[in-house]
Amino acid sequence: MHMIRNVSGMRRLGVFVSVLAIAGTMAACSSTPKASTTTTKAASASVPTGLSVKSFDVNFSVMPKFKALTAAGKGLVGVILPDTTSSTRYVSFDAPYLTKAFQEAGYSSSDFKIDNAQGVDATELADAQADVSLGAKVLIFDPIDSTVGAEVQSYASSHGVAVISYDRATFQGTNTYYVSFDNNQVGKLIGQGFVQCVSDWGVSSPKVFELDGGQDTDPNAVSFAQGYNSVIWGSTTTPLKAGLTNSKGYTLIGDQITPGWVNATGATIFTQQFTAHPTINATVEANDGLAQAVVTVLKNKGVGAKKIPTTGQDATLQGMENILQGYQCGSVYKAVYQEAQDAVSLATILRAGKTPPAALVNSTTTPPKGVAGTAQPASLLTPVWVNAANMASTVIADKFISASTLCTAVGASVCSAAKITP
Repeated sequence: MHMIRNVSGMRRLGVFVSVLAIAGTMAACSSTPKASTTTTKAASASVPTGLSVKSFDVNFSVMPKFKALTAAGKGLVGVILPDTTSSTRYVSFDAPYLTKAFQEAGYSSSDFKIDNAQGVDATELADAQADVSLGAKVLIFDPIDSTVGAEVQSYASSHGVAVISYDRATFQGTNTYYVSFDNNQVGKLIGQGFVQCVSDWGVSSPKVFELDGGQDTDPNAVSFAQGYNSVIWGSTTTPLKAGLTNSKGYTLIGDQITPGWVNATGATIFTQQFTAHPTINATVEANDGLAQAVVTVLKNKGVGAKKIPTTGQDATLQGMENILQGYQCGSVYKAVYQEAQDAVSLATILRAGKTPPAALVNSTTTPPKGVAGTAQPASLLTPVWVNAANMASTVIADKFISASTLCTAVGASVCSAAKITP
């Protein structure tokens, strides 16, 4: 066809070229809808309207609204929980609730991965590195301590991976978010519950001992103590010096940190203090595990119910037993199903390259005094103080605690008094 010798041939060539041009145009047009569909799908995927920290209910009803955003996003979401010893929640609640949140949001099993570091810093860092090598775009991790928290954040940042610090803060980096409950408010609830309990139990001239959490490793523990100290003593200093008094006639006998949140260490500390200061008649503990350590010591010393207050958080089964049996004033309940959905929602938004709404990232978290780092954007949920009066409508209603298991432990009559039906 390249040897054109006459006009007739030229006309035939023109027709042929025109046909090719039309065919090309038709081909281009036929391929355009496919590209347009893909582009439209990504563009139409948006953050659910009205999303806020109040969106997360026990039925996970908001999570299916993320399916389009999940489909538009790319890459793995890696989750690393810290241990199985500091609280039973990580196995019993966090892992299954996180899994459910991912599934309801439309993630396939290959889109997310959940590990537990078993309390070992090196394992937590190795898990994070493995997730990044598998293509993680977002890491959700609960740092065992501030050291490994900084290491994970630094590694993730160097690979362009967003970080969500889950339950415990990581005050490092510029692409780090924090999902948890308001830690200062947790502490204030403990303080308010303690003050009320001292009055309700008729404790005279309270001689107070405080058993703080692992402030040596966990910045949250500092915030908890600042919260309850502000209520009880009007001070945000932690730990406080013995001899402090307040307007209600309280005297502080001692205030000690429990390194690493180790309950057995807490028991040893309190045994020593109660032996040295037998006038102690009121105590403040940072969580239910430490409260149980103190309750065990008190029972071994022959101290009866509603004699020496204890406090806590995490709303554990043991904590609920102690509350109903009169050995613990109450506990701070942090609904893990809310926290899990919050973390997965934020991860899904970041994975899709979207901006989290202000009603979801509703605050900032700032390093407590003495803790290095910078403020981070935070999504803070609201904790609840649980005692015998509202146990049925909170942890029991949410199935966080099994009514049958609890009532078997404390007895049907005790449960009936608290309006709890097995």
